[in-house]
Amino acid sequence: MLSARIRIAARLLAVAALAALTAGCFQPMYAERNDGTPGLREKLMGVELPPIAKPNASREARVGVEVRNALAFKLYGTATGMPPTHRLEIRFTSTRSSLIVSAATGLPTSENYGIDAQYNLIEVVSGKSVMTGTTFSRVSYDMPGSYQRFARNRAYRDAEDRAANEIAENITTRLASFFTAGT
Repeated sequence: MLSARIRIAARLLAVAALAALTAGCFQPMYAERNDGTPGLREKLMGVELPPIAKPNASREARVGVEVRNALAFKLYGTATGMPPTHRLEIRFTSTRSSLIVSAATGLPTSENYGIDAQYNLIEVVSGKSVMTGTTFSRVSYDMPGSYQRFARNRAYRDAEDRAANEIAENITTRLASFFTAGT
């Protein structure tokens, strides 16, 4: 009985020693740096977001503005005034497909909206591409009865907004990874 307690105490001591050794290795990703190097927040604030090229007054132009605005909020928050070090160029296509069609009316009652985006991070000084990637978002939405046009349009628009925010979140996460790890 005593030897079992000693073994358990020795294991707990070993776990505590390992935890103490690795405790200094962790640093929060968004923490400010004390060594004078810019933190992740400052690096993200140096990313310029040019407008996404889509035909004026189209649904995709509105979605492009939504993606850009969501990215700007995630990268800058409410801050402004940082000189750009990088430029993020984004291209995307959108899709819409019916999932369920009513047998009575022949109209869809549930649809999917999707965005496939490609992004390219370019260093401003050299004009060289330092990171490229792709991301996608698929959201579903229900469409109320066939005579509720406003509700149908609003459901579609909400799906566009949710997909745009998801694209912005995916790109922001990838940028944070790039600026933290360098890859």
